[in-house]
Amino acid sequence: MEFITHTWHWSVAGFLIAAVMLLLNYFGKVFGMSSNLRSLCSMTGIGSKVPFFDWDWKAQRWNLAVVLGAMLGGFVAVHFLSDASNVDLNPKTIEQLAAMGIDAPNGKLLPDTLFGNQIFESPKMIIILLVGGLLIGFGSRYAGGCTSGHAIAGMSNLQLPSLKAVIGFFIGGLIMSHFILPLLF
Repeated sequence: MEFITHTWHWSVAGFLIAAVMLLLNYFGKVFGMSSNLRSLCSMTGIGSKVPFFDWDWKAQRWNLAVVLGAMLGGFVAVHFLSDASNVDLNPKTIEQLAAMGIDAPNGKLLPDTLFGNQIFESPKMIIILLVGGLLIGFGSRYAGGCTSGHAIAGMSNLQLPSLKAVIGFFIGGLIMSHFILPLLF
C-alpha cells in the first residue's frame, strides 16, 4: 500500500522540526537523541556502579517518546514514503561511489552496499559499524550532545557551544567522506 508516489519536500520536515522545537522551548524541555541513551542505561540501574548514569531518568521520560517516534517514523518512511523517483544524484557522485565499489541506489534512497542486510555477512563491515558506533558515542558525549541536540535544539536556542559543535560535525563529516571513506572501500 502506497500513500504518496514521491519523497516529501524538505520544507515539510523543516516546518515540523521548527514546530516541535517551538513547543519544546515553550514547555522548557531540551531535545536530543544521545540523552535518550543515557536514560535507557539509567533505567537498567547501572547508576549504582557508574556515577554518570546515576540520575533521575523519570524526569526525562517524555524524551523516550522521541526514540519511539523516530522508530515509527522510520518504519512509515521506508514502507509508505520511500519512492525515490524524484531523487536525482549527480553523475559525478555516482562515478565516485562506483570507484569505491559502492553501487548506485538505483531508485532507492540508500545504496545496498552500505545499508543492505548483506553488510552483516562481512566481518570488515561489522568492524566498521562497531568502531563507527563507538566513535559516534564517544564524540557525542565529548561534545555534550549529538547532532540533533546541538544542530536542532542548541542552535535554535542560539547557544555558541552548539554552533562550535555543529561546525566540528561538518568538518568531521567532510574529512570522513573525502578522505577516510575512500580508504575503507
